Amino acid sequence: MAFNYIALHYLKYFAIILIALVLFLVGFDYLGSAEKLELSANLLLIYLVYKAFYAIDLVLPLALVFAMISTKVALVRSNALISLYSLGYSQRDLLKPFIVSSLGIIAIFIALHSLGNFARAEEYAKNIRNHAQYLNPSKDLFFTHKNRFVYFGELLPLQEIAKDIRVFTLKDGSLKEVIMAKSARFKDNHWIIADADLIIKPDDITSPQEGIEVLKEKDLKILEGFRPKMLDQIYEGKVNFSIGDALDAYFLLKNEGINTDYIKSSLYKIFVHPFFAPLLIVIIFFFVPISPRFANLAIFSFVAIGAALASWAVLFTLSELASHKSLSSELAILLPTLFLFIIAVWQYKKHHTFE
Repeated sequence: MAFNYIALHYLKYFAIILIALVLFLVGFDYLGSAEKLELSANLLLIYLVYKAFYAIDLVLPLALVFAMISTKVALVRSNALISLYSLGYSQRDLLKPFIVSSLGIIAIFIALHSLGNFARAEEYAKNIRNHAQYLNPSKDLFFTHKNRFVYFGELLPLQEIAKDIRVFTLKDGSLKEVIMAKSARFKDNHWIIADADLIIKPDDITSPQEGIEVLKEKDLKILEGFRPKMLDQIYEGKVNFSIGDALDAYFLLKNEGINTDYIKSSLYKIFVHPFFAPLLIVIIFFFVPISPRFANLAIFSFVAIGAALASWAVLFTLSELASHKSLSSELAILLPTLFLFIIAVWQYKKHHTFE
């Protein structure tokens, strides 16, 4: 009975606080960008939806902590908390609804990151604001793949088309062949060039019997596994990956021997960073007074909200530094979360009054 009662109140406060925070952020952004948003009504609506997705991604863990503080203070004000203790419920019993509910919401939150539209919402919103389209073509991509240097003049991720293709193949440190094409299409996990010019340099260019060969190739397959959205994300330096794109990019680049630190930081932001919320819930929970006679609830609420905001700001800043490779993702994301976990466990074991 106590579990359901507290969980329902917690979810109610969480929904109210999340909606309020999202509306505040979206409204504040709209007021600051209104002059730049000369868009049609449907594009403006899509822009606001993407900004709402980004706001949810930003503040949902914080809303979980605020909702716990609000719920606990409401229980204290109504004397429901001390009544539950008098019925034999322990602090740990009353903590369970907050932990179970917050973990369930975080699981849904992580699952949403498997959707590209949610994970890349901020990028899409910026494209709509700057270019009046949510997926802007990437230009002048230059990257390596299996001893090949590849140049795409333009990449259209949505259409899965690349234009102005150049592929340079090296052998023993020397240029061996060049593939040139006007366009390529991604199909069956390969980039397929319908009509390609293949220029082959002989091994011994000084020999009069050997010369450069120019061949025509049909349906030439290159770049296995390099999906368009992955290319767009990696080589444009973008950091907001969906779960599938991040995992594919990590294993592909690792096999190529390319640095994967910023991809790891994206995965840590998805799978590790949100869990600071239930850890803060455990830490703050035990500081809430059981009755308004024992403490000033207004001062407590102010201090608790301030501490939650400060913790969120520090962790968010560290995760952004990791995304831009200023700090290692282990130092910026894993270590602070581990530190909060140790404090939460210590708090949980220490406070067992009313057991």
